[in-house]
Amino acid sequence: MERVERAVRIVAVQAALLTAALHLLWAIPRLSPAMLAESVTDSRPFLFVPAAVLLITVAVAVFRGYRYRRLSSLGGGTLAALLIGYPMYHGGDAADALATEPLAVVAVAVEAIGVVAFAGLYYVHHPDRLGLAAADAADTNGDSEGDDAVDTDAGNDN
Repeated sequence: MERVERAVRIVAVQAALLTAALHLLWAIPRLSPAMLAESVTDSRPFLFVPAAVLLITVAVAVFRGYRYRRLSSLGGGTLAALLIGYPMYHGGDAADALATEPLAVVAVAVEAIGVVAFAGLYYVHHPDRLGLAAADAADTNGDSEGDDAVDTDAGNDN
């Protein structure tokens, strides 16, 4: 099971970092100070930069070995939002827009792979599957004497 987790973790980290790089590669040249003063016709650069920063943060946390299901949800949800946002933004012309932008083709493919990888991490990081719930229960039982003494004293008003 550890090999599967390691492989899924590597794919998830790479997908998150590559997606962040692709979105920054697209967004940075389109950002300008003039966009802040005038009305914005395309808000995607302002959305892609924070999304890329979030994906980089999630990738670093997953790389460091944090096994939180919320982290997997955050990474997969961000990639899914970017994946679903592309056809929503372009509407009926999404296939034509995808055909004319090779960067978008790569981004959509990597986002889809990343969503699957983060879903796999979400599945693998179940507390009972890795024995974390049993370890936490053992720690709680071992420390229960000290906790009971504190709770008993806290309840007295004397």
